[in-house]
Amino acid sequence: MKWRQEICSFTCYRSVLLLLLLLLLSFTSFCSRFCFAGDTITSANFIKDPATIISNGGVFSLGFFSPLNSTRRYVGIWFQKISSQAVVWVANRDNPVKDTAGIFTISNDGNLVVMDSNNNILWSSNVSSSVIGTDNTSAQILDSGNLVLKDSTSGVIIWESFKHPCDKFLTSMKIKTNTRTKEVIGYTSWNTPSDPSTGKFLFQLDVHNIPEAVILNGRDTFWRSGPWSGQSFIGIPEMNSVYLSGYNLAIEDQTYTLSLASKYVAREFSYLFLNSQGNVQQMDWDAEKQHWSASWSAQKTECDLYGACGAFGICNAKTSPVCSCLRGFEPKHEEEWNQGNWSNGCVRKTPLKCENRSSTEEDGFSKLEMVKVPFLAEWSNSSASVDDCRRDCLENCRCSSYAFENEICMHWRNALIDIQKFERGGADLYLRMAFADLDSNNVRDKKRITIAVVVPATLVTFIFAIAFCWKWKTKKQKKKIMMTSGEREKNLKQTRESDNMIEDDIKLEELPLYDFEKLAIATNEFDMSNKLGQGGFGPVYKGRLLNGQEIAVKRLSRASKQGYEEFINEVRVISKLQHRNLVRLLGCCIEGEEKMLIYEYMPNLSLDAFIFGSRVKKFLDWSKRFNIIDGIARGLLYLHRDSRLKIIHRDLKVSNILLDKDLNPKISDFGMARIFYSNEVQANTLRVVGTYGYMSPEYAMQGQFSEKSDVFSFGVLLLEIISGKRNTEFYGHQHAISLLGFVWKLWMEDNLIPLIEPTIYEPRYQLEILRCIQVGLLCVQEFVNDRPNVSTIISMINSEIVDLPSPNQPGFVGRPYESSTESSQPNLDKYSTNNVTVTTIAAR
Repeated sequence: MKWRQEICSFTCYRSVLLLLLLLLLSFTSFCSRFCFAGDTITSANFIKDPATIISNGGVFSLGFFSPLNSTRRYVGIWFQKISSQAVVWVANRDNPVKDTAGIFTISNDGNLVVMDSNNNILWSSNVSSSVIGTDNTSAQILDSGNLVLKDSTSGVIIWESFKHPCDKFLTSMKIKTNTRTKEVIGYTSWNTPSDPSTGKFLFQLDVHNIPEAVILNGRDTFWRSGPWSGQSFIGIPEMNSVYLSGYNLAIEDQTYTLSLASKYVAREFSYLFLNSQGNVQQMDWDAEKQHWSASWSAQKTECDLYGACGAFGICNAKTSPVCSCLRGFEPKHEEEWNQGNWSNGCVRKTPLKCENRSSTEEDGFSKLEMVKVPFLAEWSNSSASVDDCRRDCLENCRCSSYAFENEICMHWRNALIDIQKFERGGADLYLRMAFADLDSNNVRDKKRITIAVVVPATLVTFIFAIAFCWKWKTKKQKKKIMMTSGEREKNLKQTRESDNMIEDDIKLEELPLYDFEKLAIATNEFDMSNKLGQGGFGPVYKGRLLNGQEIAVKRLSRASKQGYEEFINEVRVISKLQHRNLVRLLGCCIEGEEKMLIYEYMPNLSLDAFIFGSRVKKFLDWSKRFNIIDGIARGLLYLHRDSRLKIIHRDLKVSNILLDKDLNPKISDFGMARIFYSNEVQANTLRVVGTYGYMSPEYAMQGQFSEKSDVFSFGVLLLEIISGKRNTEFYGHQHAISLLGFVWKLWMEDNLIPLIEPTIYEPRYQLEILRCIQVGLLCVQEFVNDRPNVSTIISMINSEIVDLPSPNQPGFVGRPYESSTESSQPNLDKYSTNNVTVTTIAAR
């Protein structure tokens, strides 16, 4: 019995030991796959998807990742301490792993490699074996974000990721161009936000003449910084500000190196980013709001695009049009220039002396202050002063201009391209001109002209002033005798002043004027049977002119102060616009107290009647609704980017979308629109206008509006079109306080089908409808920078961008609109149904 017990005990002990051994092996296998510690990779200690390693100070992570809306796997580096992943470097960007079995390791020849499950090498550091000399190498991720491959014995760095950057420039990185070895270290954009493969844009140093930073689109220059002045890039006025200070350009042994001074490298969570649209932005981490924000952008206006105004043209974002010819020059093709096609630039009016031997007068220079100087500047080493710089240019017939900045003389030959006017910064450019075109040419003649013009003009003005005062005094006395009502006198005076101002505007816009009598006949004396609707401006009537043309007449309510301001604004704005998705303003009428706007007639009236009308919503199937969504977006794109003026609508809603006979959408009601000059990105107002439910958070709360304000309104409108529900009809709803809240709830539950209007739902359209819902959620995100612009929206809804990012929480979700009543109980009758336009909101 005893020996049997001993055997049993031995067997139990052996089983326990075997079990412990199996557990240890499993744990070891688990750690090798998921959680091995340290910051170093060797041939024995590799990364297998989804494992990661972290730099010694915990700043950066290295491992496998998938971009948003993609299942492909890449080896990348990203910030470890930040919740919002920002991938700063990708190894196998052009050759992803197609499953989750990838390995990142050291190969037999000592190189870093990315391999798939079949041991196929998808990427390699590709260092020559003669350089490595041994397979005894290791790779380490540093706190700077640099991945280095080094000889394990000597510690010598053989390869590093900083010399093979992708789309982001970290504070410890350097951009280099070596003219002797032709080595170029620049960074290239991703193809799309969901595809890290090599994009078409490249940021690098151009060192053919005076060095400057450039963005290339393929082989073509897309943007340039202006030449290096010794302290900053002349074409970036913000270089002296906090977030762009500290950059240094060193030139040594034919190598040009752009880097950040060591005292600024401590900024951990900051980088320059070349996005897939070719724009460079400085991104900084906002710890309070927990998201990345762009503190600087290279391209803010159309003037920042290379050669926007052609040769010898100058671009000024503050003027309209933005392009003009330099003094002494004229458009090469006048007709094209006047149509806004400035690509062919300008030509000299008068040849220079060296080009015209018959001229006896010397050339001179005209000064352009605070400009981004042209491309391809050349050094002039012999010039020790600004006078020497000027003389050297004048003696060279090919020299078309010069600049002298920080003791550096710059010359330009032949055509001058990419000149931009700044409000501050830049440099002074001296443009070579023929004597006949110089300002100082006819000083005496100008004095005689001044005397001959100013003196008579002063006398005439004085006489007119006396006559005006006498006439005004006579009218005033006459009114006192004839008028019995002081209030009526005041109203008439205001009306006349208003009429004068409006008539001046109308003449300026060359908008046709209609007679009141003709409009009264056309609308049957504004009969109620012809009334189409009523807004804050006043009633709208259908009319038919004597020639048979149908029109819509918007008549200003005499009691509407809001309508008067809208009238002025609408005349100024919409008369300049022409697009198939914008309602066309035919003219206006101004007679006495009557002020009217005449539009093309839309037989199907406004979109809200179809979307929210229970009887007619069935007439709008999904294909028609998609066409309407696409048309509205293209109308917005015209307002924001393609029109001669940049327009922010500020009151985009379903009732302001009209439908023609073919159900094509047309954006209307520009009474609250705001014209943006081309350099403006955002504006503030104390008078918040718009409609509850469509206003973006930053506009409703802070009075800040921009293109992204209209994008937010478009997102609400898109979701209303798909759901057939008003944004504001959810007050008191058991699931949400708004349509946005309801959609967000369904999104988080991954259950969007109940949102879709039953009359439009068909399985074959499901993916397209769900894509549009996701685009709508992207448009109504709370933070401005998270929302896409309109051109991106159009690409998204038309599936040109395949992989869509996941939306963040919409604005106003979980926060009910404030009411003026003291009652805490919701009263459904008191809320707007999107028919009333709000003109003033007290910001909180």
